[in-house]
Amino acid sequence: SFRAVDVMIMCTALGLMVALLQLVKKTRLGIAMRATAENLDVARLMGININRTIMAAFAIGSGLAGIAGLMWGGKFGQIDPLLGYIPGLKSFVAAVIGGVGSIPGAILGGFILGLSEVLFVGLLPPIYSAYRDAFVFSTLIIILLILPNGLLGKRTEGRT
Repeated sequence: SFRAVDVMIMCTALGLMVALLQLVKKTRLGIAMRATAENLDVARLMGININRTIMAAFAIGSGLAGIAGLMWGGKFGQIDPLLGYIPGLKSFVAAVIGGVGSIPGAILGGFILGLSEVLFVGLLPPIYSAYRDAFVFSTLIIILLILPNGLLGKRTEGRT
Protein backbone atom coordinates (compact mmCIF):
# COMPACT_ATOMS: atom_id res chain seq x y z
CA SER A 1 0.00 0.00 0.00
CA PHE A 2 1.17 3.49 -0.82
CA ARG A 3 1.40 6.14 1.84
CA ALA A 4 1.31 9.86 1.15
CA VAL A 5 5.08 10.09 1.65
CA ASP A 6 5.62 7.41 -1.03
CA VAL A 7 3.55 9.34 -3.56
CA MET A 8 5.39 12.54 -2.65
CA ILE A 9 8.76 10.84 -3.13
CA MET A 10 7.76 9.45 -6.53
CA CYS A 11 6.41 12.81 -7.71
CA THR A 12 9.49 14.65 -6.43
CA ALA A 13 11.84 12.15 -8.07
CA LEU A 14 9.96 12.35 -11.37
CA GLY A 15 9.96 16.15 -11.25
CA LEU A 16 13.68 16.26 -10.49
CA MET A 17 14.44 13.84 -13.35
CA VAL A 18 12.50 16.00 -15.82
CA ALA A 19 14.12 19.18 -14.48
CA LEU A 20 17.62 17.69 -14.73
CA LEU A 21 16.97 16.46 -18.26
CA GLN A 22 15.72 19.91 -19.29
CA LEU A 23 18.68 21.60 -17.60
CA VAL A 24 21.20 19.42 -19.40
CA LYS A 25 19.49 19.56 -22.80
CA LYS A 26 18.14 23.12 -23.02
CA THR A 27 20.24 25.56 -20.95
CA ARG A 28 23.63 27.18 -21.51
CA LEU A 29 24.91 25.51 -18.36
CA GLY A 30 23.76 22.12 -19.65
CA ILE A 31 25.46 22.67 -22.98
CA ALA A 32 28.62 23.73 -21.14
CA MET A 33 28.43 20.63 -18.94
CA ARG A 34 28.05 18.34 -21.94
CA ALA A 35 30.88 20.07 -23.81
CA THR A 36 33.16 19.88 -20.78
CA ALA A 37 32.38 16.19 -20.31
CA GLU A 38 33.05 15.50 -23.99
CA ASN A 39 36.39 17.32 -24.35
CA LEU A 40 37.89 19.67 -21.79
CA ASP A 41 40.34 21.36 -24.15
CA VAL A 42 37.83 22.05 -26.90
CA ALA A 43 35.31 23.37 -24.36
CA ARG A 44 37.97 25.73 -22.98
CA LEU A 45 38.79 26.92 -26.52
CA MET A 46 35.10 27.61 -27.11
CA GLY A 47 35.11 30.03 -24.18
CA ILE A 48 33.53 27.84 -21.54
CA ASN A 49 34.72 28.48 -18.00
CA ILE A 50 35.69 24.91 -17.15
CA ASN A 51 36.15 25.45 -13.40
CA ARG A 52 32.77 27.15 -13.02
CA THR A 53 31.06 24.43 -15.06
CA ILE A 54 32.61 21.64 -12.99
CA MET A 55 31.70 23.43 -9.75
CA ALA A 56 28.11 23.85 -10.97
CA ALA A 57 27.90 20.15 -11.87
CA PHE A 58 29.15 19.15 -8.42
CA ALA A 59 26.75 21.60 -6.76
CA ILE A 60 23.80 20.20 -8.72
CA GLY A 61 24.83 16.62 -7.89
CA SER A 62 25.28 17.47 -4.22
CA GLY A 63 21.91 19.20 -4.12
CA LEU A 64 20.22 16.18 -5.67
CA ALA A 65 21.96 13.89 -3.16
CA GLY A 66 20.77 16.14 -0.32
CA ILE A 67 17.20 16.00 -1.59
CA ALA A 68 17.47 12.20 -1.82
CA GLY A 69 18.68 12.13 1.80
CA LEU A 70 15.73 14.28 2.87
CA MET A 71 13.32 11.94 1.10
CA TRP A 72 14.98 8.91 2.72
CA GLY A 73 14.76 10.52 6.16
CA GLY A 74 11.11 11.42 5.55
CA LYS A 75 10.27 7.85 4.59
CA PHE A 76 12.29 5.93 7.17
CA GLY A 77 12.65 8.49 9.96
CA GLN A 78 16.41 8.14 10.33
CA ILE A 79 19.60 8.89 8.46
CA ASP A 80 23.13 7.63 8.76
CA PRO A 81 26.37 8.81 7.13
CA LEU A 82 26.84 5.45 5.42
CA LEU A 83 23.25 4.85 4.38
CA GLY A 84 23.92 5.93 0.79
CA TYR A 85 26.71 3.45 0.14
CA ILE A 86 24.71 0.59 -1.39
CA PRO A 87 22.13 2.85 -3.11
CA GLY A 88 25.06 4.84 -4.53
CA LEU A 89 26.64 1.71 -5.95
CA LYS A 90 23.30 0.63 -7.39
CA SER A 91 22.83 4.08 -8.93
CA PHE A 92 26.23 3.73 -10.57
CA VAL A 93 25.25 0.28 -11.85
CA ALA A 94 21.97 1.71 -13.21
CA ALA A 95 23.84 4.51 -15.00
CA VAL A 96 26.30 2.05 -16.55
CA ILE A 97 23.50 -0.32 -17.58
CA GLY A 98 21.60 2.57 -19.17
CA GLY A 99 24.68 3.95 -20.89
CA VAL A 100 27.20 6.32 -19.36
CA GLY A 101 26.52 9.89 -20.46
CA SER A 102 22.85 9.28 -21.17
CA ILE A 103 20.36 10.66 -18.65
CA PRO A 104 17.41 8.79 -20.22
CA GLY A 105 19.63 5.70 -20.19
CA ALA A 106 20.35 6.13 -16.48
CA ILE A 107 16.62 6.50 -15.80
CA LEU A 108 15.85 3.40 -17.89
CA GLY A 109 18.68 1.50 -16.20
CA GLY A 110 17.29 2.46 -12.79
CA PHE A 111 13.80 1.25 -13.66
CA ILE A 112 15.10 -2.01 -15.13
CA LEU A 113 17.43 -2.63 -12.20
CA GLY A 114 14.77 -1.81 -9.59
CA LEU A 115 12.11 -3.93 -11.27
CA SER A 116 14.41 -6.90 -11.79
CA GLU A 117 15.66 -6.72 -8.18
CA VAL A 118 12.11 -6.64 -6.81
CA LEU A 119 11.11 -9.56 -9.05
CA PHE A 120 14.23 -11.47 -7.97
CA VAL A 121 13.35 -11.06 -4.30
CA GLY A 122 9.60 -11.51 -4.76
CA LEU A 123 9.52 -14.56 -7.01
CA LEU A 124 12.28 -16.66 -5.51
CA PRO A 125 12.20 -18.36 -2.12
CA PRO A 126 13.10 -16.05 0.81
CA ILE A 127 16.49 -17.70 1.30
CA TYR A 128 17.71 -16.06 -1.93
CA SER A 129 16.81 -12.52 -0.88
CA ALA A 130 20.21 -12.24 0.83
CA TYR A 131 21.77 -12.39 -2.65
CA ARG A 132 19.92 -9.36 -4.05
CA ASP A 133 23.09 -7.24 -4.26
CA ALA A 134 24.99 -10.05 -5.98
CA PHE A 135 22.11 -10.26 -8.46
CA VAL A 136 22.43 -6.52 -9.20
CA PHE A 137 26.15 -6.75 -9.96
CA SER A 138 25.66 -9.96 -11.95
CA THR A 139 23.09 -8.11 -14.05
CA LEU A 140 25.68 -5.40 -14.71
CA ILE A 141 28.25 -7.94 -15.87
CA ILE A 142 25.79 -9.73 -18.16
CA ILE A 143 24.54 -6.51 -19.78
CA LEU A 144 28.08 -5.20 -20.30
CA LEU A 145 29.08 -8.49 -21.93
CA ILE A 146 26.16 -8.17 -24.36
CA LEU A 147 26.09 -4.35 -24.75
CA PRO A 148 29.47 -2.84 -23.76
CA ASN A 149 28.11 0.73 -24.03
CA GLY A 150 24.94 0.03 -22.06
CA LEU A 151 21.37 0.15 -23.32
CA LEU A 152 21.35 3.73 -24.64
CA GLY A 153 25.06 4.50 -24.63
CA LYS A 154 26.78 5.94 -27.67
CA ARG A 155 28.95 3.59 -29.66
CA THR A 156 32.57 4.60 -29.65
CA GLU A 157 34.76 4.03 -32.69
CA GLY A 158 38.01 2.21 -32.28
CA ARG A 159 37.21 0.73 -28.87
CA THR A 160 36.07 -2.76 -28.05
